[in-house]
Amino acid sequence: MNPNDRKIKIAVLDLYQGEPNQGMRCLQQIIDEWTIKNNKDVQLDIFDVRRNLEVPDISYDVFISSGGPGSPLDTADLEWDKKYMQWIRNVENWNNGFSNYPKKHIFFICHSFQLACRYFKIAEVCKRNSTAFGIFPVHMTHDGLNEIIFSGMKDPFYAVDSRDYQVIQPNHNKLKKMGGKILAIEKERPHVNHLERAVMALRFNDYFIGTQFHPEADALGMTVHLHTKEKKETVIKNYGEEKWESMIEHLNDPDKILWTYSHIIPNFLNIAVEELVPQS
Repeated sequence: MNPNDRKIKIAVLDLYQGEPNQGMRCLQQIIDEWTIKNNKDVQLDIFDVRRNLEVPDISYDVFISSGGPGSPLDTADLEWDKKYMQWIRNVENWNNGFSNYPKKHIFFICHSFQLACRYFKIAEVCKRNSTAFGIFPVHMTHDGLNEIIFSGMKDPFYAVDSRDYQVIQPNHNKLKKMGGKILAIEKERPHVNHLERAVMALRFNDYFIGTQFHPEADALGMTVHLHTKEKKETVIKNYGEEKWESMIEHLNDPDKILWTYSHIIPNFLNIAVEELVPQS
């Protein structure tokens, strides 16, 4: 059997706790599109982490961990959170094993990204002064410009941001020792004095990467979100009605979230699956 034809086992960890969302639909859609485009044999399994205390075992090849509601700080004593942290530790231990092959890649999104930052203790995770929700420019760092996950991306690029919490004050020395890098930061806010720009993307090590934004978001999902009463009021309250209208215009712009949707997670899947092919 050609190694390139082996079945690829992908696990998606669902942290939405059963709340209505577009994230899971988008992730499944991206994986389906990637599978067809690359003519791969894929087994996709979804694990309901918070409601069913489910986490995947180490037999999976690729992991993607979703966004989700609530505080990333207040759940440390809950059983699902403990299992989730143990799962990260298990994958980390596997990757650190010299003879363990292939290595396992994880992509952390939004809430999962905050949890991973908490796990590695590499930055402060704290509540924002106000909710961030909408389509915003994301600015790459020097390391981000050289990050293969961002291959084909422009600087800045546009992404969906939806959060009440943020990651700030990274520990640069610890990140460097881990092999980590800051890949992107939020837009500059010159009208707000002394407000640090939050970290929007991190490479934790050679195999773990995460984004504060939602690279899986598509035009359909954002259209649904932006037209809900709660989200529309949030955007207008924080940014004004003109900003809400411009977000609607951005949705079908092929250079904005559609570009992000079609590049970042597919790039991640390409890299993770390359790990499965034995090196000659």
